[in-house]
Amino acid sequence: MLILLLYSIRVFSIAAIICIFLVLPVNYYGQEMTHKLIPSESLHVFSIENVKENSKWLCAHCIALYVISCSACVLLYFEYSSISRMRLIHITGSVMNPSHFTVLVRSIPWSAEESYSETVRKFFTNYHAAGYLSHQMIYRSGTIHKLMDDAEKMYNSLKENSVEMQCQTKIKGCCFCAGPTNSFAILPRVKDKGAYGGIDLVGAEKECSAAFVFFKTRYAALMAAKVLQSANPMSWATDLAPEPRDVYWSNLSIPYRQLWIRKIGTLVAATAFMLVFLLPVTLVQSMTQLEELQRKFPFLRSVLEKKYMSQLVTGYLPSVILVLFLYLVPPTMMSFSAMEGSISRSGRKKSACLKVLYFTIWNVFFVNVFTGSILRALNVFFSVKDLPAQFGRAVPAQASFFLTYVLSSGWASLAIEVMQVFPLTCNLFRRCILRIKDEPIHETLSFPYHTEVPRILLFGFLGFTCSILAPLITPFLLVYFFLAYLVYKNQILNVYISKYESGGQFWPVAHNTTIFALVLAQIIALGVFGLKESPVASGFTIPLIIGTLLFHEYCRQRFLPIFRNTAAELLIEMDRKDEQSGRMEKIYEELRKAYCQFTLLANRHSSKPGCLSKQESENDTESGKPGKPPMKVLELWTAPTHLDEPEPSQK
Repeated sequence: MLILLLYSIRVFSIAAIICIFLVLPVNYYGQEMTHKLIPSESLHVFSIENVKENSKWLCAHCIALYVISCSACVLLYFEYSSISRMRLIHITGSVMNPSHFTVLVRSIPWSAEESYSETVRKFFTNYHAAGYLSHQMIYRSGTIHKLMDDAEKMYNSLKENSVEMQCQTKIKGCCFCAGPTNSFAILPRVKDKGAYGGIDLVGAEKECSAAFVFFKTRYAALMAAKVLQSANPMSWATDLAPEPRDVYWSNLSIPYRQLWIRKIGTLVAATAFMLVFLLPVTLVQSMTQLEELQRKFPFLRSVLEKKYMSQLVTGYLPSVILVLFLYLVPPTMMSFSAMEGSISRSGRKKSACLKVLYFTIWNVFFVNVFTGSILRALNVFFSVKDLPAQFGRAVPAQASFFLTYVLSSGWASLAIEVMQVFPLTCNLFRRCILRIKDEPIHETLSFPYHTEVPRILLFGFLGFTCSILAPLITPFLLVYFFLAYLVYKNQILNVYISKYESGGQFWPVAHNTTIFALVLAQIIALGVFGLKESPVASGFTIPLIIGTLLFHEYCRQRFLPIFRNTAAELLIEMDRKDEQSGRMEKIYEELRKAYCQFTLLANRHSSKPGCLSKQESENDTESGKPGKPPMKVLELWTAPTHLDEPEPSQK
């Protein structure tokens, strides 16, 4: 996140300098006219629309386009190279990472003679005898564990209200019988079913056709995850397991054969939502056309003729309404991504990030550029031959709207982020209306990548596409990125708590979006140069488009595989070092306790390292606050012994 902001600051510092000192004077003096005072000039005078046709000064725009594109590509290369090195350091530095030894197996074949656990043991003992260590079955969440989770919540809530913060005998009578009571007496640490009323808590749950399989070496786990395990690709499907704190447990029980249907369904739903959203966007854009408003609402003519009212209605108000509508998008896309069946929380957020990014670029840029009916916005892309000319006419006309959008959405979003308006409102409602003085146990402190990353990429997209067309947008974007760096650095250090490491998985998204913005900016410039009848500038733009695409393909071949796969060379070296240092036995011991689907401890900081409750893993919550050490809580009961066994079927 911070690297993306630093990259944006560097690129748009160059863009602001070249646009303000080279492009802006050319636009301002592009026509022979009498100029007013600069504050009284309209934005049209500062855009490329003010340059007359067949002007030799259009070469200045072409030079600025070359400088911005080359600077962006050079900085992209260095950032991609730096992040790739950091990713390799992250992999080699996480020696005790259980996900390196673990493979998620789904679509386990059902057998009437034996359980899923026994089927997994026989299969991997037979075909992966040299590397197989043990396995942990995945269970469907049932009524028993829901009751246990509710009891854990109640215990934590009442524990927070305790003065002593521990279980002590109280002299105060019970509110029902007025007799003495023992508050929350600790249950004995027993290991048999009798302690739970004769119920086998995990055995009572139904096994899923999925399991975590542990291997003796990282290389063995990698080979098992990448190799097709069966002649039927829909059986014994394997993937590298996410980190224990990154597992999205509720999706692991989804049948593997349903995943492709879910992905198609969510794609259709997201596309339908995107098309339905065209209605408010079209309504918002109709407000930017003053003549249309006066024609459709003649009773407002006297009001709209006032200068400050026309600027308010056609400039600021449409972008504010659009921003309010866009607040519905991230939670909707997050729901769609959860329904897709992602096995990790980071994968769910990355999927939601992509959906929000595509949605905002489509609705904020393309639909606003091609204002009018929905069919008009869609028909533009069917005439590929006239696409540069269409962009050349439409984008400069909407430059003022994009400038206002940066101010209303960008700068205002930073203020909202600092103030934390939604949590602040909820806190005030809880304290002033509900009269609840204690802080809630669960607080959302996970960084919202799916909302902030698309917003930053959208502003970068607008900056690249409008820099030479409306150069006034670049200093405002530069100020936004600088303020965003300060705000998000403070939030990451002092507000949000990272529960898992993404390993730089969001950078390929940023790289692809930047390349797309550069190519689109070059195509728009090609259309503008064609409309302005400048064959020299148009001729020099075509090689720039080809060079940008070749650069993107080189980066895709050079760096992208590092983010998709893990090098066997690194894993083998790590295995050898662990064997020589004697750390393997300790790692195997940690593997037994790493992936625990159900925790039976009242303390959310369990004595089992890495053992998380299903609810804690699914919610973006943290049990502590920045700067506060976790509280020590007494154990309420102890987990059954078969949760600690590497092979549940072998008793």
